[in-house]
Amino acid sequence: MHELGLLRSVVKAVEAAADAAGATAVEGVGLRVGQLSGAVPEALKGAWPIATAGTKLAGAALEVEEVGAAIWCAACATEQPVDQFYGLRCPACDAPCGNLIRGREFEVVFADVPD
Repeated sequence: MHELGLLRSVVKAVEAAADAAGATAVEGVGLRVGQLSGAVPEALKGAWPIATAGTKLAGAALEVEEVGAAIWCAACATEQPVDQFYGLRCPACDAPCGNLIRGREFEVVFADVPD
């Protein structure tokens, strides 16, 4: 499960930010996870308690915002949602397009620390 490795990197980064802010604990963390990022949101949630055990994030809530994948089609001049099997063609007009504009995100969007 590579989600545990991903979360350990998140924990390390959030702990460093918490240390820099003088925080002694973290109450919640938000992640934005793209459909094509390779990370499975349910696996992230399941691995969260393991990744945070013994850290400033132990007991912190995890919020995962799932981001759907989309391409920009120059032929249609529109954004088109796609799934993981989109094959570099526009689902609306079948024109070739490989400009993925959303769906590979894996980022920390917030970390809540107590007042």
